[in-house]
Amino acid sequence: MNLKNSVLRLFLMVVAIAVPSSLSAQQLDPVLKELIQKGITKNHQVNSNQIDAAQAQIDQQLAKSVFLPKITLNGSYTRLNDDITFDENTRNLLIGTQKLVIKDAIGIPFNTPFPENIPLTEVPNLQNKNILKSSVDLDWVLFSGFEATNALKASRHKESSLNYVGLAEKDKVALQIIEAYDKLALVKASKKVLSASEDYLNEQVFYVKKAIENGLATPISRKKIELAQQQLAGKQLEFEHNNILLIELLHQLTGETKENLRLLDPELQSFAVSEVANVEKRNEIKALEEAEKATLYKAKMEKSSFIPKIAVKGHYEFIEDDLSLLDPKWFIGAGVRWTIFDGNQSRLNSKKTLLESQRYRDQIEDAEEMIALSITKAELTYQAALQNTTIVQKEIELANDTYEMINKQYKNNLASINDVLDALNDVEKANFKLQESYFNERRAVADLLHAKGILTY
Repeated sequence: MNLKNSVLRLFLMVVAIAVPSSLSAQQLDPVLKELIQKGITKNHQVNSNQIDAAQAQIDQQLAKSVFLPKITLNGSYTRLNDDITFDENTRNLLIGTQKLVIKDAIGIPFNTPFPENIPLTEVPNLQNKNILKSSVDLDWVLFSGFEATNALKASRHKESSLNYVGLAEKDKVALQIIEAYDKLALVKASKKVLSASEDYLNEQVFYVKKAIENGLATPISRKKIELAQQQLAGKQLEFEHNNILLIELLHQLTGETKENLRLLDPELQSFAVSEVANVEKRNEIKALEEAEKATLYKAKMEKSSFIPKIAVKGHYEFIEDDLSLLDPKWFIGAGVRWTIFDGNQSRLNSKKTLLESQRYRDQIEDAEEMIALSITKAELTYQAALQNTTIVQKEIELANDTYEMINKQYKNNLASINDVLDALNDVEKANFKLQESYFNERRAVADLLHAKGILTY
């Protein structure tokens, strides 16, 4: 995965909805925490990011390996069409010189013919036609002009950036699982509300049946109750479908078996709230900052191509017999490579990389502004959710009292069955709204802690 694309994706992820609260790992349901860890382990994007970070570690090792000596063993066999020898005149000259040296050594006058009983050494070939070679080469970079050093630093910051990308991705997975888990709790709570409504309706069915038998109610009242029962059954079916969908979603997010997920019975409740004054730097911001540093070192690396490089070269031949008269058995030397002008490529590449670092700086500043705004928005959302919970609790109290009053009036023929069903519907709606308010509180708490960079799980 390209680092630039990873960080750009993270930049787009910088969204915030949150609340001043203490939603810590200790406040999360242990079952939920286990699901989050399973989801992080399963998540393909998290795993892909870990692979990218591992590749960045290998890049660091590659940068370090520039300074390690490279040792190469060589072996070859070559057959020429013929031996490579001196030309005839040169051979005659060498033989004649050999004779003069021998005459001088044994004291024979210069003009005296050379004795036939003294053997002469044949003139050796420049190169025999059968050539068998075995050697070892040494190449050792002593100074890379800071190119490898800057590449190493760039890779380290790239790895750090990718690690922060991974942490941000884990936060994203955790938020998805928390939301799905809370939605499942909302569905479970809604089912309990509908069960309570069903009990109320069954009570009304019993009463209407007795009233009809005693001539105190008409069959229309019974039909209205039956219609209410059908409407309730439709709501129960809808929530059952939602339950199935959420089980599928949690299974996809965490890999937990559907059988185990069906056994879950989460509950919605308000979190204990305490002011959270501290704000930690978000992982998305840290990733952008590390990416910025990586590009700055990359720019330095590209500039350093103009600094001289120093290396040592060595060679040793294991087989001497097939060496030519001009081949050395071994040699060692040091060299300098200095690029004076490369057609402006390094300068332009460095300039391009610096522009990329400026882009990261702009993204950091923009993201910080977005996060600050999102924290404020999240705090207001949480305060509104708390206020809404207080209001809904009053609504529930009023709806229950109203239902009790109208139910008594109906039994005394002072109210119609429609009034009873309307009052019952108000009780049901108020209880739904309370569960939704709890759900919104929890969403706000989780999102604020995420926005402040202190979400733990």
